[in-house]
Amino acid sequence: MDRVSSFDEPLKKLLGGATAKVMAEHLDLHTVGDLLHHYPRRYEERGKLTALADLPLDEHVTVVAQVADARILMFNNGRGKRLEVTLTDGSGRLQLVFFGHGVHKPHKELLPGRQAMFAGKASVFNRKMQLAHPTYQLLDASDADEATEAVDAFAGRLLPIYPACKQLDSWRIAKAVDAVLPGARDAVDPLPASLREGRGFTPLPEALLKVHRPQTKADVEDARARLKWDEAFVLQVALARRRYADTQLPAVARRPVADGLLDAFDAKLPFTLTEGQEKVSKEIFDDLATEHPMHRLLQGEVGSGKTMVALRAMLTVVDADGQAAMLAPTEVLAQQHHRSITEMMGELAEGGMLGGSDRGTKVVLLTGSMGMAARRQALLDLVTGEAGIVIGTHALIEDKVQFHDLGLVVVDEQHRFGVEQRDALRSKGKQPPHLLVMTATPIPRTVAMTVFGDLETSVLDQLPAGRSPIASHVVPAKDKPHFLSRAWERVREEVGNGHQAYVVCPRIGDDAEEAEGKGGKKTKAKKQAADEDPEKRPPLAVLEIADELRKGALAGLSVEVLHGRMHPDAKDDVMRRFAAGDVDVLVATTVIEVGVNVPNATAMVIMDADRFGVSQLHQLRGRVGRGSAPGLCLLVSEAHEASPARARLSAVAATLDGFELSRIDLEQRREGDVLGQAQSGVRSSLRMLTVIDDEEVIAAAREEAVAVVAADPELEHLPELRTVLAALLDKDREEYLDKG
Repeated sequence: MDRVSSFDEPLKKLLGGATAKVMAEHLDLHTVGDLLHHYPRRYEERGKLTALADLPLDEHVTVVAQVADARILMFNNGRGKRLEVTLTDGSGRLQLVFFGHGVHKPHKELLPGRQAMFAGKASVFNRKMQLAHPTYQLLDASDADEATEAVDAFAGRLLPIYPACKQLDSWRIAKAVDAVLPGARDAVDPLPASLREGRGFTPLPEALLKVHRPQTKADVEDARARLKWDEAFVLQVALARRRYADTQLPAVARRPVADGLLDAFDAKLPFTLTEGQEKVSKEIFDDLATEHPMHRLLQGEVGSGKTMVALRAMLTVVDADGQAAMLAPTEVLAQQHHRSITEMMGELAEGGMLGGSDRGTKVVLLTGSMGMAARRQALLDLVTGEAGIVIGTHALIEDKVQFHDLGLVVVDEQHRFGVEQRDALRSKGKQPPHLLVMTATPIPRTVAMTVFGDLETSVLDQLPAGRSPIASHVVPAKDKPHFLSRAWERVREEVGNGHQAYVVCPRIGDDAEEAEGKGGKKTKAKKQAADEDPEKRPPLAVLEIADELRKGALAGLSVEVLHGRMHPDAKDDVMRRFAAGDVDVLVATTVIEVGVNVPNATAMVIMDADRFGVSQLHQLRGRVGRGSAPGLCLLVSEAHEASPARARLSAVAATLDGFELSRIDLEQRREGDVLGQAQSGVRSSLRMLTVIDDEEVIAAAREEAVAVVAADPELEHLPELRTVLAALLDKDREEYLDKG
């Protein structure tokens, strides 16, 4: 075979159309370079059997195992044939099942004592783990077929097991890799020579050969160390270049003004700011005073006072003759921010013109569902500069919206916003406005360095005085139904003491899919599945649970619902009445997850809690205990006591430290989820690096990247690095990185 001349060579040329098509559609592999960067997930040693006891359910798995037993069974009065093969490895047993005409070949080949690689989806049938119709490749066949080649190829070596798919097994991917492996010689090395030599790294072509065809475990370690560094370094160079480019942009410096709006606001505060709030405010004020746009991420636990810090930054900008915009992910949240900010500011939110002697300014709300007249007035207030502060949803981004002089954009819960939206808002300033991004999801340092790498980070980790502790407990509804009854009694007790409660469900209910199945086979089948396995039943729904509670456990209390499909006016009405204390129990979806602030709400019951992520549960829990009375959070679950889902809930119940929980969350989720669906550029570039485990690599790569970019911002003297950067981070991906 001719040597592959380039990483960019299409796979179709080398592997044929059919294989290339499967690789493109199911594994997102298109070129020789893509396939060479499709690294083995793990390695099997020849003769060493996989731990069958540890197989993950419902995942496509590859195992190396020995046949213990094989028998043909007849069913359907002798008309049907089934081959059952039992595999063993000392740790467990696994059953293979073949049906119909598919039994003949395996029956001849899978004889007791034979060893082979098997691939398929692991499932449970009759309480036994099984693979139905797996594909397999013999490793110890004596006849001269393909299996002999496999033995020769893998004899005495580590067997690479690749991330595979139903259409393409690990060993077929291994064969394809063999075809393109000569192309590793053309690998463009992104690491500057001084860095590579200084850290003693293996050359890249050698690392690629070692990762795909290692002779020893040391080869694997060697290759992994090098390839991890490449990923971390290229990513950090991209981020360092974004930060550098941002420092070159002009911005209007917004310096605090003595005796202005901020001083007037601070003077009327009924409490003193925490040390953390003072420190973070100083960091923000220092950034605002420079002639380059601030790009800062403000992380803070739920209730740590981020809004207060953001508001003081906005007031500083208004004092300096600018305007500030706060972007919220939902109408409920935008309305709530508007309400709480106008309440905090009092008469200062009713000012006239910017810089007017009365020191006040106008605070306007702009959302999609506003009436025409109110909307027209808000737009007019923005363009004339009458309004110093505007709070809104993505309606703020529309072309019609124009500002007099936009100086600061505050984005709340930024992971809910797309890049284009934020860019569009930033483009509304005469010069790029300063940017403050707030999130209540605690982010471990490595993720902050990777996903938000172009933002400086401030952390608020103290809770303001007056916040109460929250007790959390897991309620095992299936094992101990009386615990659930007690949970509803606790809710009644809280309401009896003059407080209020939330009940959170994963689903709204009464949706089209259910309606379609009502009274039909679909519902029956679902019910049957749910009886057998609680995981299979649909998640509990707001409308159904609210109905049950009104008629049963909470009869006599005022129970209302809140969810995303309600009309904005209806949502606002329910929230207002709940905030005013007219509603005892609010049954809601995660629409209450961010920003809803009702200090009198002390209890929260989360139904099907195992269906939520760790960070999401922590966010939800932060809605209670916001006043002087202690909070209570009950995590209701039907998950089995020994399941990972229950372990996750126990972790949430055991600590209120959001950073600790975000670490647990990260360890339990896959990398792709962590970096977010939309973050495809980063995700697809991280094949070897794991954000949670490789903190030292990421931190060191960041340092090196900053030094490289400071010395050579355009990478003129590093053409290889420039080439790899262009390939890995095409324009869309790099822009995504810019905004995190």
